[in-house]
Amino acid sequence: MRKFFTLPEVAEQLNISMSQMRALIKSGDIEGIQIGGRGQWRVEEAKLDEYIKRMYDQQKREG
Repeated sequence: MRKFFTLPEVAEQLNISMSQMRALIKSGDIEGIQIGGRGQWRVEEAKLDEYIKRMYDQQKREG
């Protein structure tokens, strides 16, 4: 079963602000989906893990 996080939950896990979180979603750096009538954002756990891995890989390349 897939697990989804709200934006505040992801921001807390990454220790970033909500404005930084929204910027990551808007830029497509972290993939999210809008659900429900009010368009609440959710981030799948696997997409968050992919983002974190990309950041580790990028850091390794940049030395």
